Amino acid sequence: MYNVKLLNKISKIGLDKFTENYSYSEDMKAADAIMVRSASMHEMELEESTLCVARAGAGVNNIPVDDLAKKGVVVFNTPGANANAVKELVLAGLFLSSRKIIPAAEWALTLKGSGAETLKLVEKGKSQFTGPEILGKTLGVIGLGAIGALVANAAIALGMDVVGYDPFLSPEANLNGDIKVYSDLEDIYKNSDYITVHVPLNDSTRGMINKDAISSMRDGVKILNFSRDALVSDTDILEALESGKVSRYVTDFPTDSVIGVENVVALPHLGASTPESEDNCAKMAAAEIMDYLENGNIKNSVNMPKADMGKIPVGFKRVCVILQNDENTVANVTAAV
Repeated sequence: MYNVKLLNKISKIGLDKFTENYSYSEDMKAADAIMVRSASMHEMELEESTLCVARAGAGVNNIPVDDLAKKGVVVFNTPGANANAVKELVLAGLFLSSRKIIPAAEWALTLKGSGAETLKLVEKGKSQFTGPEILGKTLGVIGLGAIGALVANAAIALGMDVVGYDPFLSPEANLNGDIKVYSDLEDIYKNSDYITVHVPLNDSTRGMINKDAISSMRDGVKILNFSRDALVSDTDILEALESGKVSRYVTDFPTDSVIGVENVVALPHLGASTPESEDNCAKMAAAEIMDYLENGNIKNSVNMPKADMGKIPVGFKRVCVILQNDENTVANVTAAV
């Protein structure tokens, strides 16, 4: 019997993937595995029995990935499982950045009670919410992974010109042939009317959209951030909004600094908040846990190399050996005995 501790509410459809050999609960003791969505694990003391952590989502900023690697604990994520949900919200953000839809809707509410004068007031006041079409405009996509590639392809279908940048571009990205991929990020900045960021948050990407980057962009550029708040410098984006260098900033990660600022559209981290996305992430996370605990296979780990041993034969069990060199580099070796 394997024990799985749940740190968040996990989709029942995902939990139903577990066989009768698994038990799961939020107060599970002696857990072999942990399933988590948004709960922070940085201050959490793991039991010695814990062999893996599965994040039902893509980002792992809430998990001490490096520390767990040193302990031989495999950390999985579920890349692509929520990609369509995020893509759809990014497209919504694209339209929100152009057409002043939210300010217009808020203004329309003020007309309540105007009676027969309402339609006249609408026609008189609508000009203040004029915004450009996206057709024929250039969208720059930074990061062409599971989400970025979907966004790029969808933008092509909407009639946009699309340019992309990703130094780790996968041959599996399946990009539309009309998308131009640049090798220099500066080319994205210089040639885009809209820029959307789809990269993980790490030391090399933190604050990547800053004063220097913005200075290379077109005047009036619109920036979308549906990845992580710290990718964009709040101080620098606010300064650019004030000067008009950036005409609109749409983010799914509202910080106190940007909430309520003119020309900022701040959404409450809705990217993966769909029932379909939660189901997909939970199913993938459960499958990763089972394949690792039962067979020693590692797929979609963010802190251990991929391992594929196939299926462990009946009557055998999985043995995990952690190898560590003088530089504290950890390798996870599995075998069937």
